[in-house]
Amino acid sequence: MLMLALRGIRLRWVTFVGSFLALVLGVGLIAATGLALAATFDAPERGPERFAAAPVVVRADGLLRVDTPTGTRTAPLDRPGPVPAGLAAQLAALGRTVEDRSFPADVMAPHPGQDDDARVGHPWSVAAAAPYRLATGRAPAAPGEVVVTTGTGGPRLRTGDRVRVRTPAGSEARTVVGTVAGRGFEDAVFFTDDEAARISPDIDALVVHAAATAVRDALGPDSGMDVLTGHDRRHADPDPDRDARALVSVNALLGTAAGITLFVSAAVVASTSSYAVAQRRREFGLLRTAGATPGQIRRTVLAESVLIGVAASAAGTLLGAGGAPLVVRRMTEAGLAPSWFALGDPSWPLHTAFWTGVSVATAAALVSCHRAGRTAPTEALREAAVDSRVMPVSRWAAAVLVLLLGLGLPALALATDPGDLLGRKSYVTRPMILIVGCALLTPVLVRPVGRLLTWLPARLPGATGVLVRENTAAGVRRTAAVAAPVLITVALAASLTGTVATLEEARATEERTATTADFVVTPRQEGRPLAPAFLERVRDIDGAVVSASRSTAVTVLEENTALVSSEARAVDPARLAAVAKLPVTAGRLADLDDDAIVVNEEWLTTRVGDRVTVWLGDGSERSLRIAAVLATGTGDNGVYVTPRNAGGADVDRIDVEVAPGGDRRAVAAALDTAAADTGTRVATRAAWLAPTAPGPDDHTRTGLRMILGIALLSTATALANTLVMATSGRGRDLAVLRLAGATVPQVLRLVVAEAVAAVGVGAVLGGVVAAVNLLVVRGALALLGVTSAVVVPWAMLGLVVAAAALLAAGSAVLPALSALRTRPVELAGSRE
Repeated sequence: MLMLALRGIRLRWVTFVGSFLALVLGVGLIAATGLALAATFDAPERGPERFAAAPVVVRADGLLRVDTPTGTRTAPLDRPGPVPAGLAAQLAALGRTVEDRSFPADVMAPHPGQDDDARVGHPWSVAAAAPYRLATGRAPAAPGEVVVTTGTGGPRLRTGDRVRVRTPAGSEARTVVGTVAGRGFEDAVFFTDDEAARISPDIDALVVHAAATAVRDALGPDSGMDVLTGHDRRHADPDPDRDARALVSVNALLGTAAGITLFVSAAVVASTSSYAVAQRRREFGLLRTAGATPGQIRRTVLAESVLIGVAASAAGTLLGAGGAPLVVRRMTEAGLAPSWFALGDPSWPLHTAFWTGVSVATAAALVSCHRAGRTAPTEALREAAVDSRVMPVSRWAAAVLVLLLGLGLPALALATDPGDLLGRKSYVTRPMILIVGCALLTPVLVRPVGRLLTWLPARLPGATGVLVRENTAAGVRRTAAVAAPVLITVALAASLTGTVATLEEARATEERTATTADFVVTPRQEGRPLAPAFLERVRDIDGAVVSASRSTAVTVLEENTALVSSEARAVDPARLAAVAKLPVTAGRLADLDDDAIVVNEEWLTTRVGDRVTVWLGDGSERSLRIAAVLATGTGDNGVYVTPRNAGGADVDRIDVEVAPGGDRRAVAAALDTAAADTGTRVATRAAWLAPTAPGPDDHTRTGLRMILGIALLSTATALANTLVMATSGRGRDLAVLRLAGATVPQVLRLVVAEAVAAVGVGAVLGGVVAAVNLLVVRGALALLGVTSAVVVPWAMLGLVVAAAALLAAGSAVLPALSALRTRPVELAGSRE
C-alpha cells in the first residue's frame, strides 16, 4: 500500500503540489506565530528601573479594599494618595530616607513652532536610587540649577546651557549644571530637594535605608503603605504594568494569527483534497474493476495524504523556525510589540505545528477517502464531464447545521448581549462559521451564481459567453474548487477589515455627536493636567461658555462579589449641556448634582432615582442618586459626576462654546493667548475630532493586515494549484474545441474567462458572507444606541478580487498553453 501511494504521488504530483504548499505555508505560519506566542509566556520579568539601587521603597499601596460577605475585595485606585509627611518623619528614625517627588518638567522649545521636550522632574537626592550618575558637571546646589538626562532622542543639552523649564509652579529660566546618561524609561530634570518640594509638596515615594522588617513593623498592618524590596520595587516605577499590557496585546494578535492560519489551511487543504479525489474517479473505477476493495482505495488515499502531510509539516516546521525572528522583528518595527520583545528557546510550538499539519492532512483525507471508497467500477467507463450528485446527504446535513450555528449564535447575541458581538474574539471567529457553511454549499450555489454572472456575456455576440456559462454549470466540482479559496479570501478580508472600520466609524460618530463645543483644550502631553496658569487665564472669557472637566474613576460593588471600576468625568452640570450632547436614554442631565451620578446601561442598577454606593478615585465612599442613564454605545460612554466627587482629580480638559452673539475669532485669540507657554493644545472641534476618524496606520489595522497577508498566502497557493490541476486534465476538451475550428487565442480566452467566472462566483459568495457579518455588527451597534454607517472596504475587496482573477488567469493559461502544443487529433484520441 505504501509503495502504491508513493507511485501515485510521483505520477500525479501536480494533484498534490497545492496541498503540499498550502500545508507548508500553514504549518510554517503556525510554527512562527507559536514561537512568538511562547515568547510572551516565557518573557523574562522586567526588573525595577526608577528604584533599582534603593534598598526599601515605601509608597501608598493604591488599593481600594471593600469587605463583602465572601471576603475582602480589592481594586486599584485611580488616584493613590501620597506618603504622609508624619509617616516619613517616623521612618527617618530607622535610617536615612530620601523623598521622591514626580511632576511635569518640560524643557520649552527655544523657538516658536518647535515641540517642547516633555520631561519629568525629581529631587536630585533620589537620582542615586536608579542609579543616575553624573556624566558632566555637578549636582544642583541652588534654586534655578538643574541636572538633565541625555542621550534619549530629545534636544541635546549640555552643561552650561540656559533653558526654560515649565513645571506646575510656572515656567522659569534655569541653568543646566550637570548631565546624567539616560536610562531609557524616562527623560528627567533634577532639581534641588528644596525646590522640588516647593514645586510638588506631596511625597510620592520614600526610599528608606533600613531593614524591610523594621520598616514594616514601624508602619503596622493598616497603614495603607506598600513596603517594596527586590523585584517588587518595579511597582513603584512609572506605569509598571505597561510591559504586561504590551504582552497581552502581542498574545492576542499572535493567537488570532495562528487561529486564522489554521482555519485557512484546513479549509483549502480539504477543498483541494476533495477536488483531487473527484478528478480521479475513473482511476479509482479502474482499480475497482481490477479487483481493489473499497477499503484498499480508502487506505491508498489516506496513505498518500499522510505522506504529503508529514513531508509538508516537516518543511513547514523548518520554515517557521527560520521565519519566527522575521515575524518578531516586523512586529517590533511596526510598534505591535515592545522593543525588548525577543524569542525564547522552547520547542513545543514546533512540535505543535508539525502534528497540527499532519492532523489537518489526515482529517481532510478521511473525508475524501470515504468518497473515494464509494467509487463504482463503472466509473472507469465514464466519458461525460458533467458532474452529477455533487452534494451527498451527509454534506447537506453538515452545511445546514453549520449555517444554522453561524446565523443562530449572532441572533442569540443580538437578543441577549449585543456588546459581545463587538469584541475581537467574536468578530474574528464568527465569519469562520459562516464561511464553512457557505463553502459546504458551494457545489449547489455554483450553478445559480454562475448563471447570474454569465447572463450578460452569454447574450453577447460569439460563443465564448455561452461556453463559459455551460462549462461553469457542467463542471460544478471544478468551479466550486476554484471558488472556495476566493470565498475564504474575500469573506475574511471584508469581514475583518470591514468590522474594524465600522467600529472605528461608530466610535468617531459617537465622538462627533457628543462633542458640540467650538473649541477643545487639552494638555499637549496625554495623561497630564492642564497648567494652573492656563486655568487662571481662561476662567472667564467674554462671549464664551467655558466647561472644565476632570478624568477620574468610580468603583461599584456588583452583587456583593466583584468590584467593577468605570472611567468617569467630573463636569460642571450647569455648563455641560452647552458643550456636549450625550445619548441619554432615561432621566435628565440637568438633575446631576453633588448627590447624583450619571451612569450607562451597562451598570446593574439603571433606574433613575435609585441610589448606588460608589467609591471615588481616591477611595472615598459615596451614596449617589442616579440622575440619568446613557446608552451603552461602543463602550466609551462613561460615567459623569460633579467636581466634588472627582476624587482629587485635576482639570485635564476644557470645552469652550462661543455664546450666541459672541465673536469666534476673539474667543480663539483669547484661548491662544492664554495657552502660550503653558504646554496646552487649543483645537477647533474639527481638529479635535480628526484623530478619532478611521485611519490606515493604527496598530489594529496594521496587525490585521499582517494576519491576513500571511494567512491568505495559503488560499493563493490553493487557487493556483486547483486551476493548474483542473486545466491540465482538460486536454481533450481543449482539443475538441480546436478541431471544431477554434483558434489558440480563442481557446485561451475561453480558459481565462472560465477561470475569472469561477473567481467571480467565489467573490460573490464571499461578499454575501461578509455582508451578513457586517449587518450583524450594524444591528449590534443599533441596539447599543449608535447610528453609524457600515464601512465596506471596497479598495481592499477590489484589490483581493483583482489579484485572485490575475492569479487564476495565469494559472489557467500556462497549463492550457502546454496542452495546446500537442496536436489536437492526438489529444482528442487520448485516454486517461
